[in-house]
Amino acid sequence: MKALLLIDIQNDFIPGGTLPVPGGNEIIEVVNKLQSHFDLIAATQDWHPADHKSFATNHPGKKAFEEIDLNGLAQVLWPAHCVQGSQGAEFSSALNTNKIEAIFRKGTDREIDSYSGFYDNGHRKSTALAQYLKGKKVNDLYIVGLAADYCVYYTAKDAIKEGFTTYIIEDAVRAINDEGYKRAKADLINKGGTIIQSSEVR
Repeated sequence: MKALLLIDIQNDFIPGGTLPVPGGNEIIEVVNKLQSHFDLIAATQDWHPADHKSFATNHPGKKAFEEIDLNGLAQVLWPAHCVQGSQGAEFSSALNTNKIEAIFRKGTDREIDSYSGFYDNGHRKSTALAQYLKGKKVNDLYIVGLAADYCVYYTAKDAIKEGFTTYIIEDAVRAINDEGYKRAKADLINKGGTIIQSSEVR
């Protein structure tokens, strides 16, 4: 069984949002077309409380993209984004959401960030995504979404660790930083992941 996992295709991560990924809107048409190839589609959604400690605005004197220690973990300080219940946290209206069977919200604990769809950044708590996919007898996981060098990358790393045959569909992801994405891609390939194009999905 194969599944398509949509990572954080939310208003704040596309141009016009508070933390836009360059070209983030360009993947949506590709993602919509891909959905017809899958019987199971799930999605993740960044869902932060307004006082989340990954937000630069919650650290007086700090600027966005500075790095701090947050409860023992290195933490990039981000512009406030995907605040629970906000327009920025909603999925893009251009995204076809009709086939999404389950949505896994992440980043809900103000004390720890959560890039991966499977765990928070300290692997302290699970979102139950792995259990859900295994319960559906999924073996092959195809990952698309935003951003390629953060949430897509961390989700794919955990997917490999959880035993899924893991694919990144490269023309259906975009990165915040191209150099960061190159490193992430090399790491995923080294760990056993596969990078493909949407045209290769059957």
